[in-house]
Amino acid sequence: MIFGIGTDIIEVARIGKMVARGRQYLGTIFTEEEIRYCESKARKSQHYAVRYAAKEAALKALSVGWREGLAFCDIEVIDDDRGKPQVFVHGKVKDLFEQHQIKQTSISLSHSKESAIAVIILEN
Repeated sequence: MIFGIGTDIIEVARIGKMVARGRQYLGTIFTEEEIRYCESKARKSQHYAVRYAAKEAALKALSVGWREGLAFCDIEVIDDDRGKPQVFVHGKVKDLFEQHQIKQTSISLSHSKESAIAVIILEN
């Protein structure tokens, strides 16, 4: 059964400014695995942006915002061996998934030069 659906769109240039602030700043938003992946790409700001949008979309699907001690790094988006994005949750977001008995996530990511979008479906 669908628990929630979330979507987010963001301008790549906005995230590009975050990327320019350096790895230490990125570490407050992205996990080490996400940073490693994005840094390996030629257009890394697009890859960071779509993961940022995914984190926002996930919280929208949960019907919560960035409050109550939730952290950006509590949501991690990693591609599997075939390039399909997978969502992993940690910390307080993981607690919310367990509380709401979220068993499955489906996520779609897309980006262009200017924009990045993420759509997520949470099922329990």
